[in-house]
Amino acid sequence: MGFMSDSEFATGPRPYHDLAVLLLAASAAATDTIHAGTQAAGFTDLRPTHGFVFARLAPHGATVGEIADYLGVTKQAASQLVEELVRKGYAERNAHPNDARARLITLSEKGWSCTRAADAAAADFANQWAAILGESTVTELRNALTRVVTLGRVRPTSW
Repeated sequence: MGFMSDSEFATGPRPYHDLAVLLLAASAAATDTIHAGTQAAGFTDLRPTHGFVFARLAPHGATVGEIADYLGVTKQAASQLVEELVRKGYAERNAHPNDARARLITLSEKGWSCTRAADAAAADFANQWAAILGESTVTELRNALTRVVTLGRVRPTSW
């Protein structure tokens, strides 16, 4: 990420050369803010990784295989995360409506409460940026990102 091409050595780096690093830092800041918000709301037994699982489970649930695909991990790793969330009361295993062999993992009421706390913390994050940059700038940033980023998986597959 910090390497310049041969042409950049000759002309200097472009003003947007560090965009990827800034986006990663913004992602880390958002994750930290959301995690701090869920902790402050009393959900102290979760890690940020759990939030990525919650994002896949809301609103309709998912199978362990779908969670694994979303997170870019093995089914075994996803199963361990699901087991932990079920044990802590954040998720439930249900019969799958379309596949008798599969289990549909959904958020429990406790899981939904945590999700609402995370949503509030995410709104706080956006409001903090709007207070610093201005609402129109944050709206323009958001709209520009929707032109180049597809909503879906939010966790890099190589983690």
